[in-house]
Amino acid sequence: MTVAFFSGRARRAGVALGAVSAGLLVLSACDKPTPLATVTVGSDSVNAEATCYNDGKAIKESQIQSCLNKKAEKTITVSADDRIRFGVDPEVAENGWTLFIGGQQAEQEPYKKTYRSIPASAFLSSQTGETSNTAQISIVETSGKKLTGIWHFQLKKES
Repeated sequence: MTVAFFSGRARRAGVALGAVSAGLLVLSACDKPTPLATVTVGSDSVNAEATCYNDGKAIKESQIQSCLNKKAEKTITVSADDRIRFGVDPEVAENGWTLFIGGQQAEQEPYKKTYRSIPASAFLSSQTGETSNTAQISIVETSGKKLTGIWHFQLKKES
């Protein structure tokens, strides 16, 4: 003789509760994606998640220089007369962001809008007036004096 310990309704409720619990466990193991930054030249566009990001909190001082020195994985081709458009997620703009060229800060004040446009010639010429064929541009999210996110892009001069 077989005895049912649970009714059909109780079994279904138990299975549903187990499925929900397993789903929550799987979701908690997932990393939240970082905000995106985008660089657009003409009709070409590349976007990237942050190279270094600490969920909106300050990146550790000991990690900042190594983060700034990382090589860009995304490359976009530009000519000297192009305009480069930079875009960031609204949450990045809310904190403020600046541009770094070759790991060096290029601006003093953080920008607080989601989009801006700068001539490519500003990135392809050095302080001595020589032109360069490549430039690594970093978008750096700030929060006060702290750096909270870093995105890298490589500009390649059109040949």
